[in-house]
Amino acid sequence: MDSDLIIMLASFVLFTGGVALFTWYSLRKTNLSSSDGYFLGGRSLTGTVIAGSMLLTNISSEHLIGMNGNSYVNGFIVIAWEVTSSIALVVAAVFFVPKYLKMGLTTIPQFLENRFDSFTRSLVAVILIFSFVVTLLPIVLYSGAIGIESLFGVSEILGVDKTQGLWITVVVIGAIGSIYAIFGGLRAVAFSDTINGFGLLLGGLLIPFLALMAIGDGNVLHGLTEVYEFAPQKFNVVGAPDSVLPFEVLFTGLIINQLYFWGMNQTIVQRALGAKNLKEAQKGLLLTGLFKILIPLIIVLPGVICYYYFQDAYYGNQDSVYPQLVKKVLPTWLIGFFAAVIMGAVLSTFNSVLNSVATLFSIDIVKKHINKDISDSKLVVVGKATSAILAVVAIFAAPMMANAPDGLYQLLQELNGIYFIPIASILLAGFFMKRISATGAKAALIFGLLFYIFMSWIYTEHGIHFVHLWGIEFVLNVAVMFVVSHFYPRKSSYDMVDVGAVSLVSWKYTKAMSIGLCLVTILIYILLGSNS
Repeated sequence: MDSDLIIMLASFVLFTGGVALFTWYSLRKTNLSSSDGYFLGGRSLTGTVIAGSMLLTNISSEHLIGMNGNSYVNGFIVIAWEVTSSIALVVAAVFFVPKYLKMGLTTIPQFLENRFDSFTRSLVAVILIFSFVVTLLPIVLYSGAIGIESLFGVSEILGVDKTQGLWITVVVIGAIGSIYAIFGGLRAVAFSDTINGFGLLLGGLLIPFLALMAIGDGNVLHGLTEVYEFAPQKFNVVGAPDSVLPFEVLFTGLIINQLYFWGMNQTIVQRALGAKNLKEAQKGLLLTGLFKILIPLIIVLPGVICYYYFQDAYYGNQDSVYPQLVKKVLPTWLIGFFAAVIMGAVLSTFNSVLNSVATLFSIDIVKKHINKDISDSKLVVVGKATSAILAVVAIFAAPMMANAPDGLYQLLQELNGIYFIPIASILLAGFFMKRISATGAKAALIFGLLFYIFMSWIYTEHGIHFVHLWGIEFVLNVAVMFVVSHFYPRKSSYDMVDVGAVSLVSWKYTKAMSIGLCLVTILIYILLGSNS
């Protein structure tokens, strides 16, 4: 083993071990035997911890590897996935989360039972569990394995072929992530996410900074100018109708997807549900919105810099280009640190999703249908067992994500459409449409699932962009709900009850920061859109 590899491994182990030590120290006095303690961190999370955890739950290897690969091919038009998140986070902070905390929810499907019926709750819980295990977790593991393999050459170290090296890396990452989720609960996930979040911001910003310094002979702005002049078309944020992300999708399916992801998605919202009060929840959500505006510097700009360095050499394998940039610009001793950052991002999303799946299964399936009188301690045991079993399933499913034709990030978004839009439809109807009945909600949920699968993988000749399909599906789902609810009307009214779980006093900067985030998002499109 040469000295460079030893240095890389040492910096990797030091950072990864430091995160584990910090998490253990932070957890040493936490009661993890109660369901609130295990699944919601004892409702004690602060705004900073919530923001760090939400960011790292969202930003993982499928972003670092997949989205940079996407921007390498398609340019800045993919920024829409990120900056529009800020507006959705504003809506979540102002509208959704105050209601969730008022109801004292542990899971989002609990609201569906209150608003519709227990079958709707259970059906959505099962769909969410299935979606996380067969789409998100395998993609996160596989993209993380690509990054670690590319930086360390695991297959060469172990003397195996690359496929075997990826398999081994997937198993190791999955095992470590499982330990966090199984033995530490949400609080362990949130605390490890926070420190990994700082690592991601530092390491992620270092890549474009060092690359632009090198390109501009020590001047970052000169480097950025040179990259822009080399390929000005890559800086356009307004996608053409036939592009990978047309500009028009911002006003059709994308906004529905963003509202769901940041305001109704169990994996993300669970951090806010664990807040000590509404003030901290809103602070965490809006800080996340600020980070999402800055994050393209880490997961979009480097991809465009890759085009400057490599041109179209990796167009056939776009998910491998970002690790090549990392190796090109980072000194040897920092490559191990950055591999630890990638590892941390993978672990964050992996263990966060496992914790959410365990919460959904334990609260919405076991306690609701199998054993209503189960004790808190036994419920936690069920949660841990669920995490362990589903981690194994995700590990075996991960290699199936290889060779996605449009990259891993695009594949993830297309698969998410199967579940996100139908669930978003009935949740939004539950909040805004008082006449929608439980029968109408179930009909729309099933219709939406079948419609999207049919249009995406059976009748593929329609030529409609998949994000536009989300918008069409949402409108059809609402129509189905109204029609079915007309014939099977709701029998009683629904009133939201304050259970007194936490203080509901708003953060004093909520309004000002919400307006600011919306204005900055619009300004980005005005300034960069003029390049089209």
